[in-house]
Amino acid sequence: MTPQLFSVHGLVSFTLAILLLFLGKTLVQKNALLRQYCIPESVVGGFVCAAVTSLLYFGLNIQVEFDLQVRDTLLLYFFAGIGLKSDMRQLLKGGRPLLILLVLAGVFIVLQNALGMGVAEAFGLDPKAGLMVGSISLTGGAGTTLAWAPLFIEKLGINNAHELGMASNTVGLIAACVIGGPIANRLIRRNRLKTSGDAALEVGVLQDQPNNSLNYYDVLWAWMWLNLTLMLGYGLNLLLVDAGITLPKFVSCLFAGIVIHHIVFALVGEERLKSWSGASLGLSLISDICLGMFLTMALMGLQLWQLSGVLGFIVCALALQILLTVLYTYFVVFRFMGRDYEASVIASGFGGIALGSTATAIVNMTTVTQKYGAAHQAFLIVPLVCGFFIDLVNAVIIGLFSGI
Repeated sequence: MTPQLFSVHGLVSFTLAILLLFLGKTLVQKNALLRQYCIPESVVGGFVCAAVTSLLYFGLNIQVEFDLQVRDTLLLYFFAGIGLKSDMRQLLKGGRPLLILLVLAGVFIVLQNALGMGVAEAFGLDPKAGLMVGSISLTGGAGTTLAWAPLFIEKLGINNAHELGMASNTVGLIAACVIGGPIANRLIRRNRLKTSGDAALEVGVLQDQPNNSLNYYDVLWAWMWLNLTLMLGYGLNLLLVDAGITLPKFVSCLFAGIVIHHIVFALVGEERLKSWSGASLGLSLISDICLGMFLTMALMGLQLWQLSGVLGFIVCALALQILLTVLYTYFVVFRFMGRDYEASVIASGFGGIALGSTATAIVNMTTVTQKYGAAHQAFLIVPLVCGFFIDLVNAVIIGLFSGI
């Protein structure tokens, strides 16, 4: 029986996302376990909505669809804010760690695809179908899944490639949001790492930091700079497209923020801008809200009932993929990234690289740094690896494994 479709208007969806973020913050504040393991508030609120819509689908045969067009704009605002607060000197220092993280991610993609193909073969499926529960849907995300699925259907005859990929991406997105905080928390406590305690966060404020005054002009200045950054980011993206280079828009906005930051510092002077702490706090808080709203809306839009048709294979494959991610992150990524506090924050984001998306990587790191202090290199290295380099590496490896 065809379910009854219930569409939710964009403004209503946006308002509901705000209420869910309030709900998530309330539940986390009241639950010591959620706070201890750094579970993001947006994940809690968004997953509550996904669970309710699933109950409506299975119980009352009602399919709820949210208009979430504003979601992608929120992500652009977030990365524009990251760029505006980024220091190129930190990025230059991060050159070697960036290369190391890229190599680690590349090795993991190979392991991820080998595991997916092995599980598919064990279930009597075409081994190449396992790539859809490997790096295509997990490291690559929904966009990569939508790009490769038609090729798998047309050239390899895997007719359920789209369903396998989207179901895997759904589970991976949820898992990526859950594992990052606990991994970092465990690494910090077990290794007795010296946390930074630096209150100058890229996103949000420290949990234990006293409330700083934030006035009308601080927010207005921050908003203006964010809009200017988005304008430049859109312009850079159009120039790249004309040059035949395709990049996610958030990468262009990240670079635009870095450019504006350094141009303004050069013209006005760093010492004068250091006194502009209110506007900097405004940037952090706006970025925090945008990221929280983005991830809440992303989880709101999950259609968990899509998992039912391939449940056995998906459950087995993803359980092993999540276990592989946790072990690789804990024992390999943390070690090779330096075994320090920055490495633990990068480890918290690796689940986002390996299982979810750039947004899940950043929200994991944000939750950890709001508890323990800033990790400036991590917030430059991880977005660059997630948003640009890893897609190129992933495409090459997928092509080698699939033979397409």
